[in-house]
Amino acid sequence: MQMSYWRFAVMIATSIVVMFGLMYLNTYALEHVFWSETRTWMAFLMGAAMAVIMLSFMLNMYKNKRINIAIYIGSAVVFALTLWLIRSQATVSDTDYMKAMIPHHSIAILTSERAQITDPRVRKLADEIIEAQRREIAEMKYLINDLERDN
Repeated sequence: MQMSYWRFAVMIATSIVVMFGLMYLNTYALEHVFWSETRTWMAFLMGAAMAVIMLSFMLNMYKNKRINIAIYIGSAVVFALTLWLIRSQATVSDTDYMKAMIPHHSIAILTSERAQITDPRVRKLADEIIEAQRREIAEMKYLINDLERDN
């Protein structure tokens, strides 16, 4: 493999790691950040799409047709596999599910609390969402601890 292809691979790998981290920036609190299988698959899905887009824009820099075809095929396989994993949730256990849902609920708290809501009915709804999400996060944390203790 030419050195430029190694650089391309490092760019994609770095982007996958960065995109994974960026997906947590809209959580309400750091304590709501848990490892999420689904977010991992999502980062790889985005990395596969990014590889196709970046290579397509830079074909004049990457001239080895066999390697380019391998990148396109590999990206398509990774995209299809991760899309299936995301949509099926086939690898997600009880605790994996809750660890993915806590950051999701945290996003609801963040947007409900900080949105510039003026209508009192919408504010009431947002406050109810905040209360429900906080209660559900506490319940999920309890269940995670309980299930992990039993295993």
